[in-house]
Amino acid sequence: MLSARIRIAARLVAVAALAAMTAGCFQPMYAERTDGTPGLREKLMGVEVPPVDKPNASREARVQVEVRNALAFKLYGTATGMPPTHRLVLRFTTNRQSLIVDPNTGLPSSENYGIDAQYNLIEIATNKSVMTGTTFSRVSYDMPGSYQRFARSRAYRDAEDRAANEIAENITTRLASFFTAGT
Repeated sequence: MLSARIRIAARLVAVAALAAMTAGCFQPMYAERTDGTPGLREKLMGVEVPPVDKPNASREARVQVEVRNALAFKLYGTATGMPPTHRLVLRFTTNRQSLIVDPNTGLPSSENYGIDAQYNLIEIATNKSVMTGTTFSRVSYDMPGSYQRFARSRAYRDAEDRAANEIAENITTRLASFFTAGT
């Protein structure tokens, strides 16, 4: 009984000692740097996001604007950015699939909307690609009633917006990882 308590106390002391030794290794990602190097927020603000080439007045052009706006907000916040050090080139495709079809009307009652995106981060000073990657988003949406045309259209648009925000979040997370770890 006494030896069990001593073992538990020894384990707690060992855990506390390990925690104390590694406490200086961790620092918040978005913290201000005291050594004069730019922090993550400043590095993200130096990423330029040019428009994606999609035909004007198409649904993909609207999604492109939504992805670009979400990326800009996640990178810059409410600021306007800094002089660009990197350029983020995006390419994406969209798809839409019917999941459930009403047998009486032949109209879908549940659909899946997806975006597949490829991105390339280019350092402006050298015009070299420093990071590439792909990401995707799949969101499902239901259409209330088989003849509610405007509700169907709004559900589709909301799915596009949710997928665009998810793509922007995935890319921002990857960029933050790149600028923090360098890989």
